[in-house]
Amino acid sequence: MRISEAESIVMQALWQRAPQGADEVFAAVGPGQGWQEATVKTLLNRLLRKRAIAAERDGRRYLYRPLLARADYMHAESTSLLERLFDGRVSALVAHFSRSERLSKQEIDELRALIEEIDDGA
Repeated sequence: MRISEAESIVMQALWQRAPQGADEVFAAVGPGQGWQEATVKTLLNRLLRKRAIAAERDGRRYLYRPLLARADYMHAESTSLLERLFDGRVSALVAHFSRSERLSKQEIDELRALIEEIDDGA
């Protein structure tokens, strides 16, 4: 399932709190993005068609909740990024960032700890 950047913003709001009505989702994301309420409703409808969210009638309105788990979305997106840009290699990703961005001592320490943790579990 491909989720656009705009749709992911709506998903973030639903992952933080669900269920929510369209008006609540709009209040959470619309003003910060410069979106009109109709834009948020369009994004909600797209997500419904993709079966990333579900809607349940609540009187005269619908309440929306995510069907796609945030962890599953993050896994799919990070795997896609690795495949597209780094031939699926995490080491190539880390090398890219270490060359293009100055890593802080804390980030280097966190990477070392992660490698040790992975190494201990292997």
